[in-house]
Amino acid sequence: MKYVCALLAVSDMERSRDFYTSLLGQTVKFDFGANVSFEAGFAIHQQDHFSGLLDGRPVRTGGNDAELYFEHDDVEGFVAKLTAAGIELIHVAREQPWRQLVVRFLDPDHHVIEVGESMEHLVRRLHATGMAPDSICQTTGMPHDFVNAALA
Repeated sequence: MKYVCALLAVSDMERSRDFYTSLLGQTVKFDFGANVSFEAGFAIHQQDHFSGLLDGRPVRTGGNDAELYFEHDDVEGFVAKLTAAGIELIHVAREQPWRQLVVRFLDPDHHVIEVGESMEHLVRRLHATGMAPDSICQTTGMPHDFVNAALA
């Protein structure tokens, strides 16, 4: 079996498509009208159409039981872009327990989106503060090979 993508139901296809292409820089792979797939491996589907495919079962959005995760090494700069666009933040940029800098916010249908610095960037950032590779491994949980490759 081959995994293909995650799918989010959306109430307004044009608004959501614009959100993902303009704000998050995603590229449309296929546009089938009621369903739009992105190169990154996720899709958005018009909520009422999706309900019909589920034999009329109601489709709810806005749960916080999943998130789409993206990486961008200038998290602070991206937060400024979110703020300027009036996007509802769940939290400002902050470090996770493994020290990765991330921000979480909501898309137009209140799906949780996370943008975090890449793990390679995290390793280089910690090293630039004087942290030794062994300490980086302990702090981040990253294996030595990964940390050494990120610093090479």
